[in-house]
Amino acid sequence: MAKQYWLMKSEEDVYSIDDLEADGSTCWEGVRNYEARNNMQEMKEGDMVLYYHSNAKPSGVVGLARVSREAYPDHYAFDPDSNYHHEKSDPDDPTWYMVDIEYVDTFPERVPLSEVKEVDALQEMELVRRMRLSVQSVKQDEFERIKKMGGL
Repeated sequence: MAKQYWLMKSEEDVYSIDDLEADGSTCWEGVRNYEARNNMQEMKEGDMVLYYHSNAKPSGVVGLARVSREAYPDHYAFDPDSNYHHEKSDPDDPTWYMVDIEYVDTFPERVPLSEVKEVDALQEMELVRRMRLSVQSVKQDEFERIKKMGGL
């Protein structure tokens, strides 16, 4: 199967690309949107990820990551002490999943959302059409264009 491409959003002050670089890899827990969850369930080990800082000045794509572990139950959903607890979650029939991602590279230049919106070839990108979705699919040509805009 061909490699797929994704965009994943994190607030810069919550978990930045620098945090990912320092840690090397992380689990992507706490997603509580069904469409974003379904996207994560589609991810395969080796798929590439555009790492996006949301609620930043400016918000934009800041680097690359790679899926290092495919979807597995988000155990934080079962933990009543977790910020991501979901009281209706059942370990025997999980609702919420997470994936692991690993650091690949940081862009020399952040690619602000405002610049993405100015590129005609990116007008159909989910980032432009559906900005609020935290885990989105990306077409290969969109991925390559954003990567180039970021200086890689």
